[in-house]
Amino acid sequence: MAEPGTRRALGAALLASSLLPLNSTMIAVALPDIAREFSRAPGTVAQAVVASYLVAALVLQSPGGKLGDRLGHWRILAIGQVLTVIGALIGVLADGLGMLAVARVLMAAGGAAIVPATVALLRIELPPQRRGRAFGLFGAVMSLAAGVGPLVGGELVRVLGWTSIFAVNLPVIGLSALLAGGNRRPAKSQNRSCFDLVGAVLLTTTLSALVMGLEVDGVIASVLLGACACLLALFVWWERRAEDPVVAFTLFRSLPFTAGSLLVALQNLVVYTLLFELPQVLNALLAVGAATVGRLLVAMTAATILASVAAGRLTDRIGPRPVAVAGVVACLVAVGLLAANDLSSLRPLVLPLALVGLGLGLATPAAQSASLASIPRERSGAAAGIGSTMRYLGGIVGVALLGRLVDPAGNRPAVLGEHRTVLAVFAAALVAGLACAMALPGRSLDSSRAPLSGGS
Repeated sequence: MAEPGTRRALGAALLASSLLPLNSTMIAVALPDIAREFSRAPGTVAQAVVASYLVAALVLQSPGGKLGDRLGHWRILAIGQVLTVIGALIGVLADGLGMLAVARVLMAAGGAAIVPATVALLRIELPPQRRGRAFGLFGAVMSLAAGVGPLVGGELVRVLGWTSIFAVNLPVIGLSALLAGGNRRPAKSQNRSCFDLVGAVLLTTTLSALVMGLEVDGVIASVLLGACACLLALFVWWERRAEDPVVAFTLFRSLPFTAGSLLVALQNLVVYTLLFELPQVLNALLAVGAATVGRLLVAMTAATILASVAAGRLTDRIGPRPVAVAGVVACLVAVGLLAANDLSSLRPLVLPLALVGLGLGLATPAAQSASLASIPRERSGAAAGIGSTMRYLGGIVGVALLGRLVDPAGNRPAVLGEHRTVLAVFAAALVAGLACAMALPGRSLDSSRAPLSGGS
């Protein structure tokens, strides 16, 4: 059992982590006001404050986790808090879109440091029999933050204006720092090798080229994706020769780590794509607005939160494999129900959406617990960073595929057919996810007794 001071500090880390998903969804409602304030096109504003945030959050989490292993995760958590505060202050004082973009990138960098540090600390500071429920709570907090983001943002913008979207980060970080005060450990890393800066830069450019290539069409997309393939090959070549690589490919020798990371990525591909696809399709077929769809999605968010808490306790008791398998099966059933629905009304969608939330809430904590338990504690940050990157990458790839599969401007049969094509992609991803879930250990594993073989 962790000491009360440690539990309080871990709660502070969870609170700070919630800002990464909160800021990713909260900003959406402020885009029209920001566009009017700076007399810029809404699309330009979205690229500056939304796309930049997501790309930075994606590419910086693996380096952030690796730095935690070297400098200490409590220290990296504090650095992430400072970056978030600086970004929020710049956002409040910004007099142009450029400053606002810088603010968002700094806030994303802060979150990319905080989240892997928090995941690693849950792995390191808690005994094995408590980790499952801790990861369940982590999943519930992150889901809740993402789900309430638009609601909180809407009220803040209505009452205080769009700058309050940035200012609200300050009291949250202040409370987090106060709760964590006095519980940060000094760095204990014995690693004296140079940080893999070349690897970090290659990883950043590779993932950036991938994201940008998926967002555009035509020749530019081909060039960017081709550049991504070349950079990826160069990155792998470099990392295999680096003394202390930013992405240790030997971590993937662990089947539970590989299966758990892939499962989280595949489930996020399904869930995040659905969050973007369903509003478009329902608007085209039933002429319902965002507010109506938002109320419909409450069923999924609520189920995710409740299932995440339950999944943590179940994982501690019966092991990650049965919990993860149950989660993936629930998602597959939901996809089948959605495919059988002709989308002529909203009410029949409540059950399948709740099942999607149930599946996500069950599988994700189990996969995270199993993947990190299979990794030696001194490499928890690197593993957490890779896992967080996989989670974001799954969602980004899914949303990019959506733009190529669905045209909401078509007639009803065409839109319904495209919707079912997307569901077929979901089913294929979930079948792969089921194979990953089956590869997880049947009982909880404590890797501190069985270090990972191989070098960095």
